[in-house]
Amino acid sequence: MSFFRKLKESITSKTEAVTTVFKEGLAKTRDAFVEKVEDLFVRRKKIDEEFYEELEEILIGADVGVNTVMDLMDELRAEVKKRRIEDASDLRPILSEKLIGLLDAEGDATLTMAPSGLTVILFVGVNGVGKTTTIGKLAHRFKQEGKKVLMAAGDTFRAGAIEQLEVWGQRVGVDVIKQQAGSDPAAVMFDAIQAAKTRQADILLCDTAGRMQNKSNLMEELNKIFRVIKREIPDAPHEVLLVLDANTGQNALQQARLFGDKSGVTGLVLTKLDSTSKGGIVIAIRQEMNIPVKLVGLGEKMTDLQDFDSEQFVLALFAGLVTELPEEK
Repeated sequence: MSFFRKLKESITSKTEAVTTVFKEGLAKTRDAFVEKVEDLFVRRKKIDEEFYEELEEILIGADVGVNTVMDLMDELRAEVKKRRIEDASDLRPILSEKLIGLLDAEGDATLTMAPSGLTVILFVGVNGVGKTTTIGKLAHRFKQEGKKVLMAAGDTFRAGAIEQLEVWGQRVGVDVIKQQAGSDPAAVMFDAIQAAKTRQADILLCDTAGRMQNKSNLMEELNKIFRVIKREIPDAPHEVLLVLDANTGQNALQQARLFGDKSGVTGLVLTKLDSTSKGGIVIAIRQEMNIPVKLVGLGEKMTDLQDFDSEQFVLALFAGLVTELPEEK
């Protein structure tokens, strides 16, 4: 059975609604990246040095990352030599298979929840990446699942951050634990944990400041928050999610390096994938950071925050090709 057919059959076991969200959310990347790849395969029947150079340029242009692209090109050259491939179209499924391989996370891509009692999820990232929106949408999801949710307004430094979280709280029907602007974020976390315990909440979603005067101040503040949370709940936070804006491309990768696992990050959230043509940054970040992508933002609707799925991602990109496959005899 062909690679694409196996991929399609694997996807059919998942809901059609989720597949649609991925296809619609990745339309810009598909138009900018995959259509160029498809055009290359149509124009250049023969695999030669010019073919490799053009494919390399397309991949780098989609923000897949220079190092990742170089490694990928080496692998493709090796496969062509090993399988004695001459027709460019025969390389298409191999490229797709390699992309899925790059996206598959070694760690579990599902959100870690406390086995019992309160689950604490901490959100970190610079300002403007969609942190508050992600928290609001996740609060909505958990509430729809029947969970009792609270949100903590730990970004006490950015003007309007507390009010923005409160707007989301009203929108999804979830209470926000807050203090005045300029308050100690760690004190807000302490209050939020006490409130969550008193109200027997299932999940506490915690916002944090996105920018301090410098990196050391930011990390110091995060460490203080960690200490307060761990003192109250030893195995918390159960997730530390770094939120990145896919629109910023290589900037998002730099932010991932800035925070990295030194700040306790356990998973990545990539927002605004629907509004960028450089969705290849998902591949670059996955390759360069040993941290799984756990959630992706694929649109404005509440349901457009989805669990990351490498198969759905690749199917959404190569949707036209997969649906056009002839029936196998």
